[in-house]
Amino acid sequence: MCRNIHTLHNFEPRATSAEVEAAALQYVRKISGSTKPSKANEEAFARAVEEIAHATQHLLDALVTHAPARNRDDEAAKAKARAAVRFGTA
Repeated sequence: MCRNIHTLHNFEPRATSAEVEAAALQYVRKISGSTKPSKANEEAFARAVEEIAHATQHLLDALVTHAPARNRDDEAAKAKARAAVRFGTA
């Protein structure tokens, strides 16, 4: 999976529409193999991002969990620690 797509479920506060849109954009970029579509594909690219963001929001709204909500700052600190170990800067 693309490393730029992050988990959006079970955070407090909930994922914003901007975060959902960013994840959809990363997904479309990954599967299309293009970070910026040609003029001929621009409309299809934008439509795909919109539809995937819509479906993603529906999924997030429907998911239930009994686990406590995660904290964004804590998750960011864990990711930073993993990166430090991975790149030998720990």
